[in-house]
Amino acid sequence: MAETLQKIIAHRYRGRNLPVTVVLPDGRRVSLSPTPEVEVMARTLRGLRTLASPALGALARAYVKNDVDFTGTARRALTVAEGMVGNIAHGGLSLPARLQLWRHQRRANRANIAHHYDVSNAFYRLWLDERMVYSCAYFHDDNDTLDDAQAQKLDHICRKLQLAPGQTLLDIGCGWGGLVFWAAERYGVTATGITLSQRQFDHVTAEIAARKLSDRVSVRLLDYVDLPEDRQYDRIASVGMFEHVGVARFPQYFGKIFRVLKPGGLVLNHGITHNALGAGGLGSGISEFVEDYVFPGGELTHASTVIESMAAAGLEVIDAEALREHYAKTLWRWTERLEARADDARREVGEERYRVWRIYMAGSAHAFDRGWLSLWQMLAGKPLPSGAWPHPRTCVVWDR
Repeated sequence: MAETLQKIIAHRYRGRNLPVTVVLPDGRRVSLSPTPEVEVMARTLRGLRTLASPALGALARAYVKNDVDFTGTARRALTVAEGMVGNIAHGGLSLPARLQLWRHQRRANRANIAHHYDVSNAFYRLWLDERMVYSCAYFHDDNDTLDDAQAQKLDHICRKLQLAPGQTLLDIGCGWGGLVFWAAERYGVTATGITLSQRQFDHVTAEIAARKLSDRVSVRLLDYVDLPEDRQYDRIASVGMFEHVGVARFPQYFGKIFRVLKPGGLVLNHGITHNALGAGGLGSGISEFVEDYVFPGGELTHASTVIESMAAAGLEVIDAEALREHYAKTLWRWTERLEARADDARREVGEERYRVWRIYMAGSAHAFDRGWLSLWQMLAGKPLPSGAWPHPRTCVVWDR
């Protein structure tokens, strides 16, 4: 069997001049180029089968299980992997609506969030910025540090929302609290964050006490569906959250935002989208890998669907900004920082989980670089009953 697979591999990649040496389980080597730069090791027969008939999702699974390994950085390996696989098409249509609704019930939401975010605060601290902001940063130039770029992103959001002292801000999916603390300390608002992650909730609670902000910042362990509607907010932010919601739940999600937003208020929705119309996921097994290992219950859609859903809920979209290149840079920074702390990460979460996050973030960065995915910030408002706005309809000239 191994001999047959070796022949298949040699035949499959003949003439492509891929800068790769394939190392077989018995140590023999098959060079796919006169000048190989990367070694791809098939450690098991399963790994050899994957290389003989590769797909990006299958290669990621094989890497996680140590059936396949590679030398060098994940960034270089992803470029090589795409060359090995060939054309990457978008996946088909999403699951039927009834299945999507099932995947986003309250209990499923909590389990899905816990799977991704309750890994270990110490693990995330190894490679996130100093404020532990786990969403797309905003780079003024390539020399910006990750800390600077994340601070610029937080301020970018606050300026778009036109925050002012005395306002109330709701952050849906507040993460480790970066935005609520920035808004309260620099813009004088009273900020409330909600999260389904116990570890995030514990971290934000401790930070509130340490910063002596209990009069201006609060956090609740709460699903957005359970937000009380007897309290409304001047401003709402949803950063890296709606990807967990599911398209079938958009009416409920944006409807809830509309009901808890004061008339004349603003909401900023920041999240990942597909660039292909009608796509239900990335092809080559990528979406299935992410569903199984990283983001169970996650679902992406095209930006046009988001705008349509916000409008259907009564929210008027007044500005939209694409940050695709910014998220590629952010993800590569995270990947490089994780690789630099690989031994610490393995000690904290184990070999397999380290591999999951390394290949997931590098693969995501590659997808943003290639234009398969995008990241949009959409600013919308809830007009007064008269249709008027109580604040200028002019938007900030965004820094580039």
